[in-house]
Amino acid sequence: MKRLLWTTALAVHCVVTSSATALVTSSATALVTSTAVAAPLAGRIVDLTHAFDADTVYWPTESGFTLTKEHGEVTDKGYYYASNAFAAPEHGGTHLDAPHHFWEKGATVDAIPLEQLIGPAIVVDVSEQARTNRDYQVSVDDFVAWEHRHGLIPKGAIVLLRTGFGAYWPDRRRYLGTDERGAAGVANLHFPGLLPHAAVWLVDTRKIHAVGLDTASIDYGQSTLYESHVALFQRGVPAFENVANLDRLPAKGFTVIALPMKIAGGSGGPLRIVALVDH
Repeated sequence: MKRLLWTTALAVHCVVTSSATALVTSSATALVTSTAVAAPLAGRIVDLTHAFDADTVYWPTESGFTLTKEHGEVTDKGYYYASNAFAAPEHGGTHLDAPHHFWEKGATVDAIPLEQLIGPAIVVDVSEQARTNRDYQVSVDDFVAWEHRHGLIPKGAIVLLRTGFGAYWPDRRRYLGTDERGAAGVANLHFPGLLPHAAVWLVDTRKIHAVGLDTASIDYGQSTLYESHVALFQRGVPAFENVANLDRLPAKGFTVIALPMKIAGGSGGPLRIVALVDH
């Protein structure tokens, strides 16, 4: 009987010890996992967003960004409290154009899949062409030339177009070609954009997820039909406009995270966009 009791106790001890070991192992695994998540991101982080303030560039017909201070004082209870109100059009500053912006059936900001806004990206640099031609339009030839140097544009890529005009921000005359307001200002816009045919080629041939650039519109300044917007948006591809710091990115080897304000039913909205550049 004593032998039976000893054997039973030993079995119970083994079970308890095994459970405790499993618990410790599980806890250690969780700790390692937690530590891994909290570890610094690999690579270099580049902010591609212009700050929103009174100098933020908007379309000539828009009023712009306003910040109204509501609180900024020490309360009667002894703690400091700050609060502001802001107002802004959907389209201006670093922002996203949702497909609904130029297509009635297109997705609104809140309905764009995150998979289209986060992913591998490339930069196509046409700053030399745009330096001598403010109305330059990025062509299929520019993309083919990029591919000759770097390989095919990956399926599902986010394609960023560097025209060099980001260096002019926020000087409206240099950035937009005019500092006039209203309809007269729109008529005098001169800045680079994307050719409609090239927009179609990018989506239909390379199956990209999004396009962005460092000017005020995916269509060049003198466009009146906004055909590149229409071509992209009818194919469900959003656009990022007024993107900053494209000169700090390599041609490839980085990931973009582009998260707009999630405006229900919105045709666009302010965008916080960053790049994670591989080592």
